[in-house]
Amino acid sequence: MITKRIRIYGIVQGVGFRPTVSRHAMACQITGTVSNKGPYVEVYAQGSASQVERMIEKIKKEPPKRAVLLKVDTETVESKPFETFSIIESKRTRGEIFISPDIAICEDCKKELYDPNDRRYLHPFINCTCCGPRLTILESLPYDRVRTSMKEFPMCPDCAREYYDPATRRYDAQPVCCNECGPHVFLMDKELRDGAAITYCRKAILDGKVIAIKGIGGFHLCCDATNEKAVDRLRRMKHRPAKPFAVMMRNLEVVQKECILTQPQQEILTGHQKPILLLQKKQHSHLCDAVAPDNPKVGVMLPYAPVQMLLFDYPDGLKMPDSLIMTSGNVSGAPICRQDQDVREQILHFCDDVLTNDRKIRIRCDDTVMDFYDDQPYMIRRSRGYAPLPVLLSNGYRGQVAAIGGELKNTFCIGVNDLYYPSPYIGDLEDIRTVEALKETLQRMEEFLEVKPQVVACDLHPKYQSRAVAERLGLPVVYVQHHYAHILSCMAENDWSQPVIGVSFDGTGYGTDGTIWGGEFLLCDPNGFERAGSIVPFQQVGGDIAAKEGWRIAVSMIWDLYPENALDIIEALQLCDARQAKLIGRMAKNGLNTIVSTSAGRLFDAVSAILSIRKSSTFESEASVTLQFEAEKNHEALDVPDLSVIEDSIKRIDTASLVRWIIEKKLEGKNVQALAYHFHSILAHQIVQMCRQLQKETKRTTVALSGGVYQNTLLLDLTKKELEHYGFHVLCHRMIPPNDGGIGLGQAYYAMHMLNRKEG
Repeated sequence: MITKRIRIYGIVQGVGFRPTVSRHAMACQITGTVSNKGPYVEVYAQGSASQVERMIEKIKKEPPKRAVLLKVDTETVESKPFETFSIIESKRTRGEIFISPDIAICEDCKKELYDPNDRRYLHPFINCTCCGPRLTILESLPYDRVRTSMKEFPMCPDCAREYYDPATRRYDAQPVCCNECGPHVFLMDKELRDGAAITYCRKAILDGKVIAIKGIGGFHLCCDATNEKAVDRLRRMKHRPAKPFAVMMRNLEVVQKECILTQPQQEILTGHQKPILLLQKKQHSHLCDAVAPDNPKVGVMLPYAPVQMLLFDYPDGLKMPDSLIMTSGNVSGAPICRQDQDVREQILHFCDDVLTNDRKIRIRCDDTVMDFYDDQPYMIRRSRGYAPLPVLLSNGYRGQVAAIGGELKNTFCIGVNDLYYPSPYIGDLEDIRTVEALKETLQRMEEFLEVKPQVVACDLHPKYQSRAVAERLGLPVVYVQHHYAHILSCMAENDWSQPVIGVSFDGTGYGTDGTIWGGEFLLCDPNGFERAGSIVPFQQVGGDIAAKEGWRIAVSMIWDLYPENALDIIEALQLCDARQAKLIGRMAKNGLNTIVSTSAGRLFDAVSAILSIRKSSTFESEASVTLQFEAEKNHEALDVPDLSVIEDSIKRIDTASLVRWIIEKKLEGKNVQALAYHFHSILAHQIVQMCRQLQKETKRTTVALSGGVYQNTLLLDLTKKELEHYGFHVLCHRMIPPNDGGIGLGQAYYAMHMLNRKEG
């Protein structure tokens, strides 16, 4: 008879690990105990040597469906005899901690939800050890009911029986509940609850109304995605004229009918994370045009919470549409609403009614958004279902750091030794409500992870709210240049620490010289970077408004390229009237409200305006995204210029001559879509030529591609394939966004490296 102590590290909280271990123990005739320790699950297994080894193998090879095992440590110990095997009270222990994200409803719970003979028939909160809320209801660790929002709902006798019975699917399932013990859905400010409230909302949606619906991580705004008037009305109320809305479709069959869906996309769409996937719409889609105006793609997700399934299918005789708008319930720029008071203060005027519930959301968690590239996921916004799963590095660092992340698309990151925990999506810090949400979520995550950061990292920009938040934490501050943080995030995601050529293309970032960077070539390693090159600088006239009105960038570029006949060209391209053109020319000449920029994002906006695709944007990157969509429609061959790298104070790719070529071909009447494509292909070739020149000088053969412009999968594909043709090893993003939602990871990586270099 031996006793072994087994410690299992990984995603082992909130996934039914203890009951699974208990069942394995019974099957192997093992006595002992299992408990959550916070960082790990601890098992004492007593039996013959062969029985104990068999149980260890079962733990490794047959874990719960949603568990992720990173490490299993075993040790033979002295122990008193155990009479049975039991789950014992959890005790908090310090160490590496892994928190389960929220998990979409599983197939077994779906069946029970619609089984009239099941006692959880039509229960909007049905869950089990394989599904349901985790992060969003968590108050503290270890993950037990008393430390979640569910502590307010005492289990009824039937739920308690299942909770304590090893033979059931809900053995030790912390959010277990039913129609008797709650929670309950109800209409805000109306005397309707449970089924009556759901039927009311279904009828309201059929009548063209907009309903705010409380989900797992926050509120959505919902209406009929096939009703043009309803969607247009939501756009007017939310002041969102063109940005695509996310759509929730009833089931996989509807998605296949409405969209082009590959097998890898289907596996992600139907998996337990249920992100929003950007899918190609089929011709003659039933979705109304207002869902995603002038956009060949639509963001699609399947129902992941029971209440969402009940909105589609409920035994009340109403026939619902197959597709519903399910967009984040927030004011533009503010975080998603998570409690009723948020709704009253922010979005009540956006909707006709509110379907809420009495289960508190402890941490807001917006939907994850994902594109696909090369038949693999390509993350745009990492949140529900994925946060706060850590990124694991293998460099042996020790310490604790916090990184505040970007000003836009904010996601912070906490680093603990070799583990880096990106937070759920927070939002844009231009809104003070988002700043408060950042501070609140950061504090809660530090408590969960039992972290006391030794340093905090933030952006270099002196006027960013993110920097102000960092400087008020009372910790030593590490300032990380924006584009360097992008490259480091790509390196960290790929667990890469060797020197790279970093291509960091995005909108804007504060440079070390005080100018605005955005199309950068950096020689990087974890110790620091050297700015080796960029696109050709240009004048950005109009301050912040130029980021929304690409025609202003185009006009100022034309004044620089064609000083003698700029007005004629501006008029021929119909960019603006002569008065506006002259004003921009004078402002540029005198440096009034004008900055020098190398922003690749603004370069894309200018070309979009020159080609009359989008002269301005009503949401971030609208002009650039539409330029990509047009480029993908026509690859007609044209005589393209051979633009070499030019020498300045640093090396430059000659984007000025590229813009000149685009202008002249447009004036010659060449196909606009073909010009859009060749803009991408020439720019990609210029990027590769710069990398080849830097390779000759530095012998570096690895290139990291990052920054918001590399959300553009056409540019990514053209760049990556040509680099690989020349023998480069290319690092790109997959599960961390290339945009500003990923730079928190890069900041944390740098801060951890600096901490270890200093202490070493």
